[in-house]
Amino acid sequence: MHKPESKYVEKKAYLSRYAHERLLAQREAPARISAEFTDEWFRKAKEELPKFIPFLSKECGVEFRGRILEIGAGGAWLSAELSKLPRVVAVITTDFSPKLLQEQAPRVFKALNASTAKITRMPADFHQLEFPANYFDFVVSSAVLHHAANIVQVLREAKRVLKPGGQFIAIREPVWPLVKIKSRAKMIAKLVATGVNDRFYTLSDYKEFFKQAALPCEARRVSLASGFRYYVEKMVNGLTHARYAFIATKRVSPAHHKSGPALKRPR
Repeated sequence: MHKPESKYVEKKAYLSRYAHERLLAQREAPARISAEFTDEWFRKAKEELPKFIPFLSKECGVEFRGRILEIGAGGAWLSAELSKLPRVVAVITTDFSPKLLQEQAPRVFKALNASTAKITRMPADFHQLEFPANYFDFVVSSAVLHHAANIVQVLREAKRVLKPGGQFIAIREPVWPLVKIKSRAKMIAKLVATGVNDRFYTLSDYKEFFKQAALPCEARRVSLASGFRYYVEKMVNGLTHARYAFIATKRVSPAHHKSGPALKRPR
């Protein structure tokens, strides 16, 4: 049976003051897209990345449900996986690149057998989200925050659009490990010289960003391995390499407790 393609919503003039047309042009350059979405990327999207969902559920107590927003979706593998969960009603998949949403996301949805009827794609700048306050049950991102010009602003926007008690989940952020902290400046200089402009932050940096956004956050160590390798990775996580899931929950205000029904607090 042929699945309907996910809905695409056209948006104009959606970029905030933090984003530039030049950056968008770089992101949509054919050479960059072809270098990113390789056969290896699709293999990883099918075999490895989906492991994050059961990890978040079983190890972190995250119960995905309701209406979900993905920011900086890119190929949108995370939206594809979330759409398949029975308690998820709708997934709004956003990125500041219309080209990725129009051309790459549908390929990924097909490859991952996404529930496309639940998914709506639309361009958006995560620094300035065009959604009402208290609208989403979850906001999610995968390897996105470190690309932001202003991480605190992104977190404040995520907090604004979340319902009270809703959660922001960030995974696959490059967290600078402790044993390399002294060489960070030298390493970044080498990376920039070779054309890599990604920003690198420590775990303390990320915690401070969430604190400034007044979005209470728990950093959970991530290990997607099994057996003996699981325990080895757990011991060295944060030392020789760093993999964390950031799970932040929007506080339920006293006024909401009085005026609205009680919400089940995520574990």
